[in-house]
Amino acid sequence: MPNPHEQNHGPRGPLIALGVVVLLFLLGVFLAHELYQNGKLEDCLLSGRTNCAPIPSQTH
Repeated sequence: MPNPHEQNHGPRGPLIALGVVVLLFLLGVFLAHELYQNGKLEDCLLSGRTNCAPIPSQTH
């Protein structure tokens, strides 16, 4: 007779957990990249330069 307290949800639980871990990892990589870019821009501005941020050109 199966124990009613034991639940077998199959592979869904670990797959959802893996998806959450991968999502958090990608979010961390994105945030690290953005912080690095902002740090480079800030270093450029603090050194007294005025042409630090590239201006996007609008060509038609």
